[in-house]
Amino acid sequence: MSHVRDLSDVKNNGPTVLTIGSFDGVHLGHQALVSDMVESSRRNNFQSVVLTFYPNPAVVLGRYSSSSYIHRPEEKATFLMDMGIDWVVTMNFDRALAKVTATDFIVQLRETLDFRQLWCGENFAFGYDREGNTEWLAQNSDTLGFELNVANSVEEDSVAVSSSRVRNHISVGEVSAAARCLGRPLRVPGIVIQGAGRGESIGFPTANLSIWSHRTCPSQGVYLAYAFVDDDKYPAVVNIGRRPTFEDEDDCIIVEAHLLKYQGNLYGKRISLDFVDRLRDERKFTSLEHLVSQIYKDVSEASLRLV
Repeated sequence: MSHVRDLSDVKNNGPTVLTIGSFDGVHLGHQALVSDMVESSRRNNFQSVVLTFYPNPAVVLGRYSSSSYIHRPEEKATFLMDMGIDWVVTMNFDRALAKVTATDFIVQLRETLDFRQLWCGENFAFGYDREGNTEWLAQNSDTLGFELNVANSVEEDSVAVSSSRVRNHISVGEVSAAARCLGRPLRVPGIVIQGAGRGESIGFPTANLSIWSHRTCPSQGVYLAYAFVDDDKYPAVVNIGRRPTFEDEDDCIIVEAHLLKYQGNLYGKRISLDFVDRLRDERKFTSLEHLVSQIYKDVSEASLRLV
């Protein structure tokens, strides 16, 4: 199983099955499609290939902002390979590629990957002006030499799961709803950096995280989460916001986590936060004492709910 950046790096040595898409989040719908495709590949003794793109085509074409990714390409590839995909290809997407016709792109992929099956979702489309939709594929698959398999959408709470839906849940702080669509908690990793030290001064040391700037993060507020440090797991209270009680001059969004029962120095360490639920909005307190009282309540809630 390998993650590569160019089609020429795929050493398939035989026929493949293929799916194409952004696969941001690798949500329940993606998982159902990939699971069926992997099963088919093994049954036919073919290798499985996921072709995805970075930057996201929607970002390049101006439909999404550049800070709208659920996962980094490497994280996405890991999820897919853990499901049994043999090759994940993260192709660079640019304006030139956007102008390639559906026919030319499929011909290139047939020559390079020798794919015999193409798997996609109901709303899939590719090629210039998105001409290569499922109807086009059904009309041209025999001529172009492959079998088309269109997977049904997966619903959660009677609504189709999609990457856009997951992003929307995250952006308004609905981390538990996002988790139901993902089939796992929303994970946000980061590196611990030097902070102002205010948390430690009031008895609640926090780890300030440097987060990938293009990641969709939960909206400002206070959250319950599990923090993973090295091989250990800790209940955590996470604040995302501007710390209005302290009136910081830089007014930037900060992600900081208080890890319950952790002892030691976290600076420079990589921490992954698995978000569980939103506790409350971030708000400005009239005094430091009121802030500390609320933090005690937040930590008590985390102690009760996170085991």
